[in-house]
Amino acid sequence: MIFANLFKDNSVGSLQQKRSTIARNLLRREAQMGGKLFGPIPKGHRREFFCLDPNTWIWHEEWLDGNGQRKERTTRYDVRRSTILKAQDNGTFHLVGLQEARHLMSAAELYQEQANKELYPTYEKSLPA
Repeated sequence: MIFANLFKDNSVGSLQQKRSTIARNLLRREAQMGGKLFGPIPKGHRREFFCLDPNTWIWHEEWLDGNGQRKERTTRYDVRRSTILKAQDNGTFHLVGLQEARHLMSAAELYQEQANKELYPTYEKSLPA
């Protein structure tokens, strides 16, 4: 019954808009959840970590420096078959070293586990054993 209102208007544009809104909201929730995986977020900070698509991971952080100026950094990881590329603040992509690749893999696994517990618990239960 709760979803009845979501799909009341069955026009193609309306359904696409609703699906897009739901996807954005889920991504926002995942980003917030992912930002908390690495410990408490200090007051005045904003941290997000999320999977943008099957090959892209984003780490975004905002904070106030000692002078009260807002700073931010966005790190984008492009995961390919045999390499991981990293770019910060829309800069040039560089190869990631083995240690950083392992850290990203651990973070991605932790992210998936947490998402399955917090956001998609029914999905985890439906997977074959």
